[in-house]
Amino acid sequence: WGGWIELTTEPVNEIATQNTGRIIKDLRADVLAVVEAESRPALVHFSRQVLPAVGGEPYVRIMLIDGNDERGIDVGVMLRPTCAITAMRSHVDDADEEGLIFSRDCPEYFIETRRGGRLVLLVNHFKSKGYGTNSDARRRRQALAVKRIYTRLRKAGHEHIAVVGDLNDTPDSDALAPLFARTGLRDISEHPAFRDDGRPGTYANGAKGQKIDYVLLSPALFAKVKAGGVERRGVWGGERGTLFPHLPEITRAAEAASDHGAIWAEVGL
Repeated sequence: WGGWIELTTEPVNEIATQNTGRIIKDLRADVLAVVEAESRPALVHFSRQVLPAVGGEPYVRIMLIDGNDERGIDVGVMLRPTCAITAMRSHVDDADEEGLIFSRDCPEYFIETRRGGRLVLLVNHFKSKGYGTNSDARRRRQALAVKRIYTRLRKAGHEHIAVVGDLNDTPDSDALAPLFARTGLRDISEHPAFRDDGRPGTYANGAKGQKIDYVLLSPALFAKVKAGGVERRGVWGGERGTLFPHLPEITRAAEAASDHGAIWAEVGL
């Protein structure tokens, strides 16, 4: 046969995907870090097609650097016109005596706001607990590497730094200890302006042992926080989804926007 087949792509009309868009629309974040994204084109399609379909505004600046996970679950960033990426640096090739460090990547995004504020964003997705061997040791290696990156940035004069993402462990774990030891990094949930809903966790039901997602801020950035919280309305809580309010469009677990709450911080930059 001497012909060909041409494939075209269309957005999947799925309720869960639309609910993810609804949560992003309601957050109205100027800088949105994303975890487990397939590719930059996929994020662009999501922004241009799904967000307007649910009444949201598309993001105009989107970046994702392919990481080390062959499944294509990478980390990226989406920006409003008020912000721009001025530089970026990948760490996919960072290695130690054990081999590659990052399961995905730990990209550095240097971001400038319209008012002249400067932010360095380190987006992460650490090794999960459920798959593979030596997971705890791998996460600790990743935490140590992020600490080295953060320390280098501080020594270079960068004051406003945020380490964000799914770190797949609790704050009291040995694996994440390097991030909190003599770094000055503070979790957004520690700020007096954080809107505490009584659930310390960020994943699934929000129990204490389910605190695995973070917005960690350098001292200067923490001092500029105006508010913060965890948006859970996209998560199906409990067996019947009744542990906390969720979007009216979510009627069962399969329609949830995510099984992770969206952590947000309002910072004056």
